Amino acid sequence: MPDETPEQRLAALGLTLPPVPKPIGTYVPYRVEGGFLYTSGQGPRRPDGVPVRGKVPSEMSIEEAYGYARMIGLGLLAAAAEGAGGLARLKAVKLLGMVNSDLDFEEHPKVINGCSDLFVAVLGENGRHSRSAVGMASLPNRIPVEIEAIFRIID
Repeated sequence: MPDETPEQRLAALGLTLPPVPKPIGTYVPYRVEGGFLYTSGQGPRRPDGVPVRGKVPSEMSIEEAYGYARMIGLGLLAAAAEGAGGLARLKAVKLLGMVNSDLDFEEHPKVINGCSDLFVAVLGENGRHSRSAVGMASLPNRIPVEIEAIFRIID
């Protein structure tokens, strides 16, 4: 239904927002400037806090990496909702998705769709965004995916 709130859509998906991830360095999870909210990059973590590790596709399938991109999307939404005062105040503008991939891998967009699909499912039209999906030779802690986002804060 178009009049469903983002929180209702999230619940209908059987999902809840996780706690905002704690930074692993000298930075903040998000910054609000000029009506925009910028998130720091996030990677997937297991329930015990240990980073998920692996290179796509030699150590992890595209489908597994898609799931981790979706997991990251939940963390990005949690940080953005905290900074904006709720999911209903968010309009996704841009994603940068980085995939720790083998040199000959070419399907980075399929991985980052995990996050993009989640944003649209939860935020509706406000979840549609521009995006870059790129491959990296390595990422911090050997994580398979790192994603950062920019949101517009709406009234």
